[in-house]
Amino acid sequence: MCVESGGEESSPRLVDRWGRVAADLRLSVTDRCNLRCSYCLPEDADTWIPRQDLLTPAELGRLCQVALSLGIRKVRLTGGEPLLRPDLTEIIHQIRQAFTQSGLPADIALTTNAIGLASRLDSLVNAGLGRINISLDTLDPDRYFALAKRDRFPEVAAVLEKLPGSGLEPIKLNSVILDQQSLEEIPDLVRFALRRGFQWRAIEFMPIGPLGDSAVTRPHASDILARLQECFSLTPIETDPAAPARRWNVAAGSDHPAGIIGVIASESAPFCATCDRTRLSADGKVYSCLFSLSFVDLLTPLRQGASNDKLAQLWLAAQAAKPAGHREIAGAGRRTYSLSQIGG
Repeated sequence: MCVESGGEESSPRLVDRWGRVAADLRLSVTDRCNLRCSYCLPEDADTWIPRQDLLTPAELGRLCQVALSLGIRKVRLTGGEPLLRPDLTEIIHQIRQAFTQSGLPADIALTTNAIGLASRLDSLVNAGLGRINISLDTLDPDRYFALAKRDRFPEVAAVLEKLPGSGLEPIKLNSVILDQQSLEEIPDLVRFALRRGFQWRAIEFMPIGPLGDSAVTRPHASDILARLQECFSLTPIETDPAAPARRWNVAAGSDHPAGIIGVIASESAPFCATCDRTRLSADGKVYSCLFSLSFVDLLTPLRQGASNDKLAQLWLAAQAAKPAGHREIAGAGRRTYSLSQIGG
């Protein structure tokens, strides 16, 4: 087991055998989703985590306390679609309480498709939500339906107009770049984001989920950047090596203000060597990597009365086994799994 001490200082840290220290927790709160995006969730998906096996708000709060004691400083709620949890406000409240009890400033973010967000936005912010990423791959309602298999674009478009001034900062708009049509739509997505003060980010397709074994050649970061440079004046921003996106300042143009864009090149330029993430699934399993099939169960010992120290030791062991990178995972078994099962 790898344990690092320093500064906060006698406390163990989530260190793997390659020396990477986890500070960012990706916390899935459900595997269910109200969309069926072609790269994420099969159209006929009907097998879900039993509701009794989902971590409750109190359990999520307690496990966040454990994570904070091990050096986690940022928590991002993912799914599935987190807004499908009717108790999401209470989940955020419990996590904020964990930060407060640990004497730390709360840093709580949410990744969502934004369906149902409009009516809950104020309560989520009041509970402690500070940052938000909206997943949106297109501005064309017909293509949205083709990709997501659900006609929900009007709801998403409406809430995007409500987000400026919500108190959330930053607001990021994430788009998976699947094909040539995705490349063609990049300028419209960027201008849409800049005009609303959002940061737009392109995400390379990752070979996980329903399309994971496809032989289709997908656009890489170099294609995305070339398309951006055709339409915008970009200046690189020095970026934290552990951050997934490489970022650029976009100069103001005649039809858009200045702003920031990013490209997440998980496949063509993976950032595994500086990864600072640990992942907890909605049923309490710690995964050290998005691609990994290996996990350590925390739900069972938690419900059997395990102490925080015992839970911490289990988490430390899970993180110590983190692979050097997702390409090193033998057989890449998770590539055929749904992203919603572990959180993106």
